[in-house]
Amino acid sequence: MIPLYDENPRRSVPVVTLALIAANVVVFLWQATAGLEQYTYAMVPSLVTGAGPGMIRDGNDVYRMAHAAIPAWMTLFTSMFMHGGIMHIAGNMLFLWVFGDNIEDSLGKFRFLIFYLVCGVLASVAHIMIGPASQIPTVGASGAIAGVMGGYILLHPNVGIKALVPLGLYTTITTVPAWMMLGFWFLYQLLLQILDSGQGGGVAYAAHVGGFIAGLVLVKLFAASRPPQYMPDNWTQ
Repeated sequence: MIPLYDENPRRSVPVVTLALIAANVVVFLWQATAGLEQYTYAMVPSLVTGAGPGMIRDGNDVYRMAHAAIPAWMTLFTSMFMHGGIMHIAGNMLFLWVFGDNIEDSLGKFRFLIFYLVCGVLASVAHIMIGPASQIPTVGASGAIAGVMGGYILLHPNVGIKALVPLGLYTTITTVPAWMMLGFWFLYQLLLQILDSGQGGGVAYAAHVGGFIAGLVLVKLFAASRPPQYMPDNWTQ
């Protein structure tokens, strides 16, 4: 299922969500001209953990890191603004736009930004735990966005999501509750991680699962100090 929009009006302009989308687009345009330099900003598990030599593997090609532009731990942040292709960034930004604005409403702008970044880092940590010696660079905002989705399913479970649903050779547009769409997405990512043989097609399923769980666990903590009028209806008495 591909979300098109949600039936959940926002209370204010989603400044942080728009800024995050803009930042991702700007970085993606930079990547188009950066060449191999961009790998120094991608998250490579073996470099973060120190479990291997300073090597980066891209398919059948292996590169030695002559120097690191930034400390390895900082790539936990920089990598979440990078993407591997136009479809990668387009899909991620669509999900961020559909689900991010209402979480920004619920948490407040500054708390939403911190929540997003923390979920992204924890998603990368989950990926590292699966393969701490991996030399494959990891990029993408999907771990952080998975955290937003985890928060959404807890705060707005019954909101209708207008979604494009592929049915074999045909597609249809229908409305499904958020809990169904996001719950299916999470279980599908979990299944793919369980079945992954280590050749996951470049997709960090563990990061998706870890980010989603992080969002579920942390969203109430980040929303705890918000005034009642900003809370979803299912939180009010």
